[in-house]
Amino acid sequence: MTRPTPEHTAALKAPAEATYAAELAALAAADTGPRPEGWRLTPRAVRAFVVGDPRLGVTRKFYGDDALVDRCVVTLMSNRGLLLVGEPGTAKSMLSELFAAAVSGDSTCTVQGSSGTTQDQITYSWNYALLLAEGPSPRALVRGPMYDALTGGRICRFEEVTRVQPEIQDVLIGLLSDKVLHVPELTGPEAVVFAARGFNVLATANLRDRGVHEMSSALKRRFNFETVRPIRDRALEARLIGEQTGALLERAEVETRLGADVVDLLVTAFHDLREGVTADGVVVEKPTAIMSSAEAVAVGYAAALDAHYFGDGDVGGEHVARQLIGTVLKDNPDDGTKLQHYFDVVVKPRARSDKRWKGVLATRGELDR
Repeated sequence: MTRPTPEHTAALKAPAEATYAAELAALAAADTGPRPEGWRLTPRAVRAFVVGDPRLGVTRKFYGDDALVDRCVVTLMSNRGLLLVGEPGTAKSMLSELFAAAVSGDSTCTVQGSSGTTQDQITYSWNYALLLAEGPSPRALVRGPMYDALTGGRICRFEEVTRVQPEIQDVLIGLLSDKVLHVPELTGPEAVVFAARGFNVLATANLRDRGVHEMSSALKRRFNFETVRPIRDRALEARLIGEQTGALLERAEVETRLGADVVDLLVTAFHDLREGVTADGVVVEKPTAIMSSAEAVAVGYAAALDAHYFGDGDVGGEHVARQLIGTVLKDNPDDGTKLQHYFDVVVKPRARSDKRWKGVLATRGELDR
């Protein structure tokens, strides 16, 4: 397993294999079952790394459908790639990082898809100084993430695959079906790169990006699709937000923490706006903004920083509300009227009997500016 280095320690966000090195080591030490060739851990241990194993001190990292995790692990053992789809902020990227760290010991073999992604950024390019000096040669070849994954028998993560142009996406067809990469500029054995055991592709795509660049039918057939859904259980989401904001604040060396009552308020507000109806049946207009668990963590973290640096360190409803307003309005300014309606029909009645919501209501004037 990859061990933390000084660079990882100083990094703003270390890769999963460094962050959870102790957990991966504990799993490896107790891992005695059969494992697929090229895998660092057995499928059972990979599952435990993601959903947790209290006996070994392994924390739960993904709060969602455990059966989804099982299906994903099975797909990664198969001859098909895995495509995680879902709304933004449903932890698709985090899940892909965790799988890559547990299976391959390296989650950094990644292609970040965008409209500007080119084939050479995925497979290989050339050191042009060497290319001009000595012609096409293995020494002049610059390996891309997919080339490294093929030769190393590792998982290659492909983030936001539907943001990439279709003709570039289709580079994956041969890699997933034949498990081979051709380098026509070279001759001899180096011209054909065969995948080592353990190679696979783990891609992600947002449902809101559907239609940006539709995947070809041929490429779709090379993937198993799994939908990662938002967390419906409020208790699970509250636990997730508490743990993740706590970890972020600890990393930032900030002592302030979100109290259980503040986390409950945050989860309640996000569920109200996400579902378009409160727990007691009051209908509200759903904003177009993404009200995901990831956004809730960002709001909670920012609220704690606000209270720590600009307040007395006690996080209240007003700190959450300030950050919530920015989250709702960042996609569409017209969502301001929907949020005003939420304040008037939901927040105001709650504020009469709950001081937490009274703090939220105190920020209502910011929506009128």
